[in-house]
Amino acid sequence: MSLFRTKNLDQMMVTSRKPGGLKKVLGPFDLVLMGIGAVIGTGIFVLTGTGVVTAGPALTLSFVIAGVCCGLAALCYAEFASTVPVAGSIYTYSYVTMGELVAWIIGWDLLLEYGLATSAVAVGWSGYFQSLMASFGLMLPEALRAAPGALPGQHTWFNLPAFCIMMVLTGMLSLGVRESARVNNIMVVIKLGVVLLFILVGARHVQPANWHPFMPHGAGGTLSAAALMFFAFIGFDSVTSAAEEVKRPERDLPIGLIGTLATCTVMYIIVTAIMTGIVPYAQFLGIDHPVSLALQYAHETWFAAFVDLGAILGMTTVILVMAYGQTRILFAMSRDGLLPPRLSTVHPRFGTPFFATWIVGIIFGLLSAVVPLGVLGELVNMGTLAAFCLVSVAVIVLRKKRPDLHRAFRCPGVPYVPMLAIAFCAVLMAFLGKTTWMAFLAWLALGLVVYFAYARPRSLLNRA
Repeated sequence: MSLFRTKNLDQMMVTSRKPGGLKKVLGPFDLVLMGIGAVIGTGIFVLTGTGVVTAGPALTLSFVIAGVCCGLAALCYAEFASTVPVAGSIYTYSYVTMGELVAWIIGWDLLLEYGLATSAVAVGWSGYFQSLMASFGLMLPEALRAAPGALPGQHTWFNLPAFCIMMVLTGMLSLGVRESARVNNIMVVIKLGVVLLFILVGARHVQPANWHPFMPHGAGGTLSAAALMFFAFIGFDSVTSAAEEVKRPERDLPIGLIGTLATCTVMYIIVTAIMTGIVPYAQFLGIDHPVSLALQYAHETWFAAFVDLGAILGMTTVILVMAYGQTRILFAMSRDGLLPPRLSTVHPRFGTPFFATWIVGIIFGLLSAVVPLGVLGELVNMGTLAAFCLVSVAVIVLRKKRPDLHRAFRCPGVPYVPMLAIAFCAVLMAFLGKTTWMAFLAWLALGLVVYFAYARPRSLLNRA
């Protein structure tokens, strides 16, 4: 039963407030922009092309389904984040409700999710960046354009732009969260301006006839697209990873979570409706820049260039926030003794987990540079859906175990809303492929080996 021993919540709260820990410098505006920075990126600028082919104009409905699923989970996250303002997100929430083994499994799962997400987005960033440079007549040597075998017929060896952007953002994160938040806020404001520019320009060219038939591939196509478009919402939960660095977590974290989801869902629906209203959905087949394609189709070439710039900034903020979230999960797991203690050391000047930040940056920077990461969306989605299921279960468990806790934000309709969140996640997981399930289970099996061989004997809770 020691596998399911839980951490003492009151003691953990005291530990998080000790001097020498992470600096509390973030407010609600920072959190909303951090969430938008993590969410609006590859999902809207790249994957919408695949989603439109799968669902047709009904992709707007797919976004609604995925958004509702995330919204239900966000209510659960908001209760936990305001009640347990400690670094680690769902890993920490699982530790205080369901025990160490469950916490390890979800922490191990999130390390894969965030790591592969940053690597995949870095590869997408590299493609847009090289396209932008090519418009100025600048080209990298062939060997440095992509990972080995990523471009058929070309002798590529190393994706230099992907590695460089990972190193730049890693350096930024290691120097301080306040500084990183300022840069993120500036880029997010520019990115939102680009999306609004697309809406204003594109709305003039919409042809309602292109929305018929609305659901060409039936409900199955719409649900399959919803399972894929779930990737477009990944990252909003990284807001909870900042819990220990928020000035007023009991108020600011729920605002950050719900504000992020509401803003992004509305923008996704509007952008998708305009895209499919300009271009017949079948013409998006094989297109990796669907938003700028819509403007090119409408002969708004000048504005399409601005959209490409917005895509680059969008992906930059996604990498920044997802890498940030992963370092805080490493920090929390290391502080509990489950990973090497060096990963939870805080730099005395910068107030950041300096060593953990550079470990994450170098490993996944190299991964983005030498491994073709064309089809990662489903695997990342699987990990996130599993996390959402667990946080929904954890809310129900903590309500039963600790009804006395002060909850600044209470998820409405417990246990029904969390159960509905689990049901939505289960439906979307069912539409993911067999290969995705096999890869996910293999990663979890490896995690169990690491847990029993290394983590459990060194766990602070187990030693106590």
